[in-house]
Amino acid sequence: MKIVRRIGASPRERGSATGQTCPDIFELSDGNFAVIGTDRTEALDGELPTDAARADYERIVVISRDTLVRAKVDIPEA
Repeated sequence: MKIVRRIGASPRERGSATGQTCPDIFELSDGNFAVIGTDRTEALDGELPTDAARADYERIVVISRDTLVRAKVDIPEA
């Protein structure tokens, strides 16, 4: 599995001072997506709806609204 491309604007384009340590979204060679965000599992785990679950190896990651909105143009329709 490899990173194929960034989805959306780079951290620098979104106003990061360093352009290196900010939320990011990547498309992977297997068609899945990888997300860099802030781990908020402990804070949000108890807030999940009753029809949602998280495996022990999964984390709840938060990215900024701007990161996702600016990625919208690069997200495939199907």
